[in-house]
Amino acid sequence: MPLSSSAIRKTIEAYLERHPGERDALAGLLAALDRPLDVTARTTLPGHVTCSAVVIDRRGRVLHIRHRATGNLMLTPGGHIEPEDRTLLAAALREVSEEAGIAPGALCLTRQMLGSPIDIDVHNIDARPSKGEPAHRHYDFRYAFYLADEEPPAITLQDEEVSGARWLALPEITSPTLRAKLLEAQLDGQPEPVNASALIHDGAGRYLLHLRDHKPGVIWQSGAFALLGGGRAHEDQSLEGTLLRELSEEVPTLRLEDLEPYAVEEATSVDGLSIPIQVFTGRWRGDPERLQLHEGVLLRWFSPDELDRLRLSPATRDLIRRHAAENTPDRAPAEAPRLRDGGGRTVLNGVGVHLHVEDEEGRVLLGLRHPESRYAGDTWHYLAGRCEQESATACLIREAWEEAGLVIDPADVELAHVVHVVDSPGEPPLMQLVFRAHRWKGTPEIREPDKCLAWRWWPPHELPDRLVPYTRTAIAGIAQGHTYSQQGW
Repeated sequence: MPLSSSAIRKTIEAYLERHPGERDALAGLLAALDRPLDVTARTTLPGHVTCSAVVIDRRGRVLHIRHRATGNLMLTPGGHIEPEDRTLLAAALREVSEEAGIAPGALCLTRQMLGSPIDIDVHNIDARPSKGEPAHRHYDFRYAFYLADEEPPAITLQDEEVSGARWLALPEITSPTLRAKLLEAQLDGQPEPVNASALIHDGAGRYLLHLRDHKPGVIWQSGAFALLGGGRAHEDQSLEGTLLRELSEEVPTLRLEDLEPYAVEEATSVDGLSIPIQVFTGRWRGDPERLQLHEGVLLRWFSPDELDRLRLSPATRDLIRRHAAENTPDRAPAEAPRLRDGGGRTVLNGVGVHLHVEDEEGRVLLGLRHPESRYAGDTWHYLAGRCEQESATACLIREAWEEAGLVIDPADVELAHVVHVVDSPGEPPLMQLVFRAHRWKGTPEIREPDKCLAWRWWPPHELPDRLVPYTRTAIAGIAQGHTYSQQGW
């Protein structure tokens, strides 16, 4: 199946954000993407896409090979895209493997490029009557890689197409555009982590693992338990920033304590590349069932003794056991403090925070939850969030900004009402704290459209029919001057 035009266009547009002066040179390719053409096919004329691998060793030298078809011209390994190539980057990896015998596992991404092309070279190809090929143009997407190991691997040339290979220093590189881009990017050949993961523990000997979606060839460690985390993006200022961004995308309600670097581990990407991963440790004590999981299947606590029962990479298993051996578990229960029910059984009470604000007309702000929300879909509700490892007022202020763009000073907040709720028999009870904000800055806006579709001010005597029951109870209680109510007991 050919690569999609949209994926190629996205790659080009990201490249042009860094090199806007090259838009005219790529205008022909962009125009071809608007037509029903496969721009990766070598039969597509007057031009088509090719891919090359810019392999850089620890001395900053770049691998060049001598293609028999070009005589004595030294070029980076590359060529036409094949139908089995999943991405442009995968095509570049296949070419360097075929032409120079360097497997993807011997290579890793660079922090500066992160899998984006370092150069898109446009050059004309002479006609080859013997093969029935007229003169045409190549749009060569060049991807930069570092060697994963200190010493360059043995070069095994593809004899029918390649007659020699050399590692060229920067001044010797034959392509002026590639030489300029390498100078600009300051690629020194020294690998560094480009992924970040979180080794999350509760301090009592349990570790939080994430079951990934089963999408082989698309998702790294597909269908297996793994650590939360992901790859660095160009906008990330640090690997800690990478991890925090990834966590906010995967589990937005998770808040970690004591986040710090722990180890650098090696993994293999879906393309077979070597991936150095910076692993951070962080502590969290909570119920993963109550987290909002946006990616993957589930989150669960596991002890080191349970790891052999899981589909889990050996490296992750060893990492967890090493950390467990180095850290003595706390004596306190991981989920303390707890309450006890009438039968003496320990019961954890969840804590939610809610924002009660009224405009000048006394109307209350409510949000319409997304129909696919795990709780109260297509129903009106307070601006709200689950309190994790943070104070209740800090949670309220954070949620007000993240969900609606409202800025609230803690000095302008007071506890107005508490609703102690049991949603259904057997469910853990929830302590729902409703805070009134007397002042705020900003106008409510939709900042998380996957959670909230609209904000609206409602008169207390004309509340919507589809309203979370305890929200209605709290609004009524506040109007009557009551500070506590309960439901479901």
